[in-house]
Order: sequence, then C-alpha cells, then structure tokens
Amino acid sequence: MTTSNREAAKPRLRSLSFVAGALMAPVALASSLLPAAPAWASQRTCGGTLLQMQVQERGTTRSDRFRFRLGLEAEARTKAAAMDLLNERLDQTRLDVKALAMGQLTIPAPRSYTIGGGSAGPRRERASTSLSGEVSRANYDALIQLAGRLPAVRLHSMTSLASSTGSASLADQLLEQALETGRRRAKATARALGLRRVDLLRIDQRSGGYQPIAMAAQMGARSFKPGEAPKPSQSVRLDLDYCLN
Repeated sequence: MTTSNREAAKPRLRSLSFVAGALMAPVALASSLLPAAPAWASQRTCGGTLLQMQVQERGTTRSDRFRFRLGLEAEARTKAAAMDLLNERLDQTRLDVKALAMGQLTIPAPRSYTIGGGSAGPRRERASTSLSGEVSRANYDALIQLAGRLPAVRLHSMTSLASSTGSASLADQLLEQALETGRRRAKATARALGLRRVDLLRIDQRSGGYQPIAMAAQMGARSFKPGEAPKPSQSVRLDLDYCLN
C-alpha cells in the first residue's frame, strides 16, 4: 500500500469571535468515508484567531480482483442473420468466460442497426452486446488472452477493484494523515503568530471514496501481470477549523 499526491493544506485566517462546530474525536471519523456534512455536538466560541484550512490526502491500495467488459459484434445481410450470428458468438463467449469469471455475468439486451449504403458500400446489419463480470488476480492474464482469441470480441476494459479490507485500511490511514497534516499546519501558524494554544473546532469530511482504475488492454504482449495494472485509488478531504490562542 502506498500513498501519494498529498496536497498542501491551504490555511485562511479570520480573527476574534466565531461560533464554530464542536470537537469531533478523530476516531469517530475513521469508521466511514461517506461524504458528510459537518457534525455538531456543541457550540464553542473562538476568542482568539480562527484558522480555516483544507487538507487532502490520496493513496492507492492493492487490488484483489478485476471487473472486465467484453464487446461482441456480428454483421450480416439481414437483421435476423446478424442476431443469429451474435447469439452463436455470445454462447461460445459465455461458455469460455464462465470458466474464468467470479460469480455471475452481466449481459444486456442486444441492439442492432444498419451500416453502409450508398458510397459507404453495401448495406449491412450489425448486432452488438456486451458481457461483463469479475475475474480474480489468478485469472487476470487468462481472461485477457481469451478475449484476444475469440472472434469479433473486444476487451473494452479491465478495472482494478480493491478488497474491502484494503479499502478500509487505506481510508483509516488517509484520515489519520489528513488530521496530522492539519494539526501540524495549525501549530506552525500559531508559532508564527506568537500563539501557543491550538484547538480543533470543526471537521468537515469530504471523501473521494474508492476510485476504481479502468484501463484498456493492449493485445500483443505474451502475458499481462495483475501486479502491473494500475491500482485503485482513494482520497480524503477535510475542511478544518482551528482556534489559535
């Protein structure tokens, strides 16, 4: 697990009296990364200098599975013939992919449309659909290679998915880092102003949540390693108010 792209806190100062949010224990925030409005437990008045800042932390975590999406197409002189050919290819693709996939596959209703005609050549009917599901790290390369061998099948994307434990662990780590960064900046500002006391008044947590990373596979390599795939990322943003005295 790595963390990167830490954005510098952006402090703003306002002076004298201000009614702000209550102290919220950092441990209470660590249980959730859902976007949240400021929580108020009581009201406090800042009799010194109000410092407002925004802190953002971002990091990546290991993926334990991948979501894939395959596109299937078929062309023929008539719509019925195109649909028949698409069904044949879908049956074979479904059979081959099921041996590698985790859980159920998702296949939307097919659509058909006319292509060509006039200067574009003979009119043809094209039918298409897609097939999506999840695959484990162990079958990552096998799924990519299979998609490259099946006729009229394209691998549109492979998306890294974080494990639930890895995502939660990264969320806790990012939250702790954001709070530590905020407090360090607040203390530095207080020292610059000749002040000693730093009180946290309000925490407004805005989480970017878990961001899966999609990548289109480029066929041609001998093998694809799951460890080389882009890792899922996550971010936490805190709007913090401190009272400096």
